[in-house]
Amino acid sequence: MERTTSVPLQPPTYGNLITILSIDGGGIRGLIPGTILNFLESELQKLDGEDARIADYFDVISGTSTGGLITAMLTTPNEKNRPVFAAKDIKDFYLKHCPKIFPQDSCPFKPVTKMIKAVAGPKYDGKYLHKIVREELGDKRLHQTLTNVVIPTFDIKSLQPTIFSSYQVKRDPSVDALLWDICISTSAAPTYLPAHKFETKDPTGKVREFNLIDGGVAANNPTLVAMGEVTKTIVGGSSDFFPIKPTDYRRFLVISLGTGTGKVEGKYTAHEAAKWGVLGWLTSGGTPLIDVFTQASADMVDYHLFAVFQALQLHDNYLRIQDDTLSGVLSSVDVATKKNLTDLVKTGEALLKKPVSRVNLETGVCEPTPNQETNEEALIRFAKLLSQERQLRHVKSPHGLANTPK
Repeated sequence: MERTTSVPLQPPTYGNLITILSIDGGGIRGLIPGTILNFLESELQKLDGEDARIADYFDVISGTSTGGLITAMLTTPNEKNRPVFAAKDIKDFYLKHCPKIFPQDSCPFKPVTKMIKAVAGPKYDGKYLHKIVREELGDKRLHQTLTNVVIPTFDIKSLQPTIFSSYQVKRDPSVDALLWDICISTSAAPTYLPAHKFETKDPTGKVREFNLIDGGVAANNPTLVAMGEVTKTIVGGSSDFFPIKPTDYRRFLVISLGTGTGKVEGKYTAHEAAKWGVLGWLTSGGTPLIDVFTQASADMVDYHLFAVFQALQLHDNYLRIQDDTLSGVLSSVDVATKKNLTDLVKTGEALLKKPVSRVNLETGVCEPTPNQETNEEALIRFAKLLSQERQLRHVKSPHGLANTPK
């Protein structure tokens, strides 16, 4: 087979599909989608050579919080104009740096200090996170990513979502921020990490100020945000897309990766919550307020998308991989002990072997699909579709053929 992974992915107008990858927020639990992506990239390499990378196959990669960081890692170019991180590198990055981003408190009075921190300020100062993300992503900006990206944040000054989108930056240069600024912003989870302020300057010299926190406030599962950005671009008449109706989901091929949740066992009860004040909602067995709004956001997106794809009989176009059986510290976003991080990797590996699950539209609970296809088998199937779509575009595009190695 001819190897074409060094050639940029040609626009959807030369193919049959619009390919989307979405990655949820979830702190250290980013190890779970990182493990899934490592498997997917290895399957793509089996088909198209060891130089194949995730960014070579998706029209848009979207991520919130830790998912936004993974998105940047997979799409930021190095000096050879290839991704600074392969998918297999994500695990080592998290294992090495998470204990320093989220240093564990060994104080015997931990419950008391935890409560004091919740009142006094964010749990972590974020300095190490700023340092390492800036070192890894350097001076690269939004417009330089190797494929389109969509990373949600939330501006606490305007009380509006701010979406850093490769599609939007073509229309509005003021969002062409440094990728490390974007990553720090989308990761600034309330109570955990401090909000992030920075400025950009457009070609006319006009300055725009951003005051941002975690994108999970707006969209912890950013799949619909990514699809919305694509739809707006299609409606705008972009030549990169074939003429389709904005709601024609038949052309979308979507992989949505969760970071795990413990909702099956249930963390909280109404009896407990009825007694909580401000501190209770921020400290009782975790951070209930943060858990509730991020998980509700993610689940509603999955519920909506599955309902639409099911109604159109397009089950095979949408793959959601999520583990809703996490318990204890495994479901935390910041317990960065060596054991817990290692257990998260094992959780991702075990998730590959589990059957594909889909939300029951009556109960809201995820259930295995009737055909018992595993997540691993589904990813192998998707890898073949992604490779075929890439090859088709390469053959049909004059730009792809012009760049074929002689």
